[in-house]
Amino acid sequence: MSKRQSDSKNLDVLYEDNHLIAINKRPGDIVQGDKTGDTPLSDIVKEYLKNKYNKPGNVFLGVVHRLDRPTSGIVLFAKTSKALSRLNKLFAEGKTQKTYWTLVRESPPEITGELTHWLVRNPKQNKSYAHDKEVNNSKKAVLTYKLIKRLDSYNLLEIDLKTGRHHQIRAQLAALGLHIKGDLKYGAARSNTDGSIHLHARKLELIHPVKKENISVVATPPNDPLWNACI
Repeated sequence: MSKRQSDSKNLDVLYEDNHLIAINKRPGDIVQGDKTGDTPLSDIVKEYLKNKYNKPGNVFLGVVHRLDRPTSGIVLFAKTSKALSRLNKLFAEGKTQKTYWTLVRESPPEITGELTHWLVRNPKQNKSYAHDKEVNNSKKAVLTYKLIKRLDSYNLLEIDLKTGRHHQIRAQLAALGLHIKGDLKYGAARSNTDGSIHLHARKLELIHPVKKENISVVATPPNDPLWNACI
């Protein structure tokens, strides 16, 4: 997986006000620091805010949610502690609408559909397994999908998440026999050269935690021939 240079000038800022900032994450970025030691997106956003507003000392930035490292798209951060606590509540209660785009090789069984599985996470493998029925230590996972475009060799699906589980889209689609381009972990035939997968957090809708206004943020997919054919 390619590493991102710690350069806040290259951030793709989708939305910003006094309370929130939304970034279009590139595949390969990690949202928070991990054992790799690679510079996380959260640190790069802090650097951006520090430079933009000439802030002395430490910059507050709250991580509200995450995207898998090989995934691209919208990541929302809180710029104040008040916004962070309220956003955490919104996300925990499922009061946000998250829409994803993904490219799969196979055709779905129907043009639209709803998938319900029970996912079991294996931390050692960093993988989730989808079951048709409830099993021990499983969590219910629900999404709806819609086929929105057919390319020569791939199909573009739009996914609306009803729950937020570990690797939910990847595991549920794989259980249906649909494999996301580049996602070796969940059964794709081959990886993408940059280690990415063709899964993109396309749209995020929520009520602003402080202003109480409706917000809709949309992120353009990465610049590659397949994604460009979807726009």
